[in-house]
Amino acid sequence: MSIRSLNGTDFTAMVLAGAEQLGQHAEHVNSLNVFPVPDGDTGTNMNLTMSAGVAEIKRKSSASIGEAAGILSKGLLMGARGNSGVILSQLFRGFSRSAAPYEELNTIQFAAALQNGVDAAYKAVVKPVEGTILTVAKEAAKHANYYARRTNDITELMNEVLLKAKEALAMTPELLPVLKQVGVVDSGGQGLVYIYEGFMEVLLQQDGGSLTTLPKEVQPSVSSSALKPAAKPEVTPAKPVQQVIAPEMPLSAQARLVTEDIEFLYDMEFFINRQLGDNAGVTFDEDVFRKALSVNGDSIIIIADDEIIKVHVHSKTPGDVLNLALRYGEITQIHILNMREQHRDLLTAGMDIAPSPELFAEIPPEVSRSHEEAVPPADEMAPYGFIAVSSGEGIAEIFRSLGVDVVLSGGQTMNPSTEDFVKAVRSIAAEQIFILPNNSNIVLAAEQARELLEDERRITVIPSKTIPQGMAAAFAFQEDESAEVNRNQMLDALARVQSGQVTHAVRDTQYDELDIKEGHYIGIHNSKIVATDEDLLQACQGLLARMLESGDEVVTLLEGEEASSEVTTALVAWLEEQYPDAEVEVHAGGQPVYYYLFSVES
Repeated sequence: MSIRSLNGTDFTAMVLAGAEQLGQHAEHVNSLNVFPVPDGDTGTNMNLTMSAGVAEIKRKSSASIGEAAGILSKGLLMGARGNSGVILSQLFRGFSRSAAPYEELNTIQFAAALQNGVDAAYKAVVKPVEGTILTVAKEAAKHANYYARRTNDITELMNEVLLKAKEALAMTPELLPVLKQVGVVDSGGQGLVYIYEGFMEVLLQQDGGSLTTLPKEVQPSVSSSALKPAAKPEVTPAKPVQQVIAPEMPLSAQARLVTEDIEFLYDMEFFINRQLGDNAGVTFDEDVFRKALSVNGDSIIIIADDEIIKVHVHSKTPGDVLNLALRYGEITQIHILNMREQHRDLLTAGMDIAPSPELFAEIPPEVSRSHEEAVPPADEMAPYGFIAVSSGEGIAEIFRSLGVDVVLSGGQTMNPSTEDFVKAVRSIAAEQIFILPNNSNIVLAAEQARELLEDERRITVIPSKTIPQGMAAAFAFQEDESAEVNRNQMLDALARVQSGQVTHAVRDTQYDELDIKEGHYIGIHNSKIVATDEDLLQACQGLLARMLESGDEVVTLLEGEEASSEVTTALVAWLEEQYPDAEVEVHAGGQPVYYYLFSVES
């Protein structure tokens, strides 16, 4: 029995199976990381992204393929983590736009939707690189459009898509030399293949077939099944060598506010259950309700479906808000905070106001809303605000000392999602916000958040790819300069700093002329492995020797949570002896995975 069209119910089942297949193999995808380091995270990021989409499509399913794809796209967009997650979200975003007008898709329309997804994903990446998930998706979609003219069976078409994706995946080492050098296929492409395998499994079940009845799949030319994590070398826990000194930098956005200037001081969040209470079943007019709330309130968020209305508002008169809400049902999960009280307490403690906790995870916030609803009144706005991504409490404290308003926890092993950035932006009362991703794998998610909020706030993403770059950029900021001048100064600062990382290898491999052994330490200089040794001190010295070839002046050491105080002391002594003119600073970073982060500036 052939399947001649694909509806929303079928598509949802395919998505669930694809997500499950990816989740089962996420660790294998992680193991395909080009560098043999313990923070390969492509599988984790893609899995978390798909999980966000699955949660959304489970919450609100539809028999229409256009609606179902749109629901999935919304969840993926807000949950996207890392470059692989953002690209995955864009593949399905483009797919959903193409599918939007249809209740069902035939083979021609399905193939066109796949191609539209590829177009969206390539557009989202500033400099697309072939030999990645982009190539796998592109080749599969291209073949789909060729084959769709020769069949009207969705199952047969999807099988061709899967086989072509596997064929393209097997060729990724030929397109990206570094993959061939280390003996792996592209991790993001492998993740996409797993999703397509889940799609195929559902179609076969509906078609009464099995995977064994299909043509033999194309095997990747590079096998990575032998890859496995290595046991971590044991080292002595780090002891702080030098106390972090907070530079004299401009105050954060929240610290610049005057408490009494917070006009709409009650931060309110609650649900209205439309099926309960004296007014259950009353027709809900969102525009009328929004207008009534705006009389004495702002920052209004209303998300409504047939059963539940989620409400967020900053108001002068919380009693009036609750009375208005009672007209439409029974109020539940009420949370009211006095923002003036919060502000006084946090200023007294020398802290910034943190983002409000997410109380309603089951109903994600809408992104599309008016400028007036999302942005606080002008008299509550500071000129500038900062968001930075950090791993390690010590590093987070350094960023706070540099005037950063919100520090998002993240890094290689846990990338913030697009939604995390959206929430962080909305928590800062500033006219212009700068984002420091501090990781090359986080830049795309930050850019995606900027695009989503471009009608609400002025946001500039400074593409810092390392923690040292982010610190240099934050230090270069000058509050009395314009946004454009600050942007240029921070970009210049990125170029002046060299970044180094020391971790351990999780597998044997060859990289350039280095023979890397599992469990040995490796030194990474500006994204390139330049040193390896079984001794931690020797690996650090080899890395720093490369970083100091130009005679730079300022060397900063950030100790990780597994650094050795003895190694730190020996390393500082070596630096003072070998580079007497260099200024050496040591800080307790507390970062996981990396024993040390190094920064060298001229």
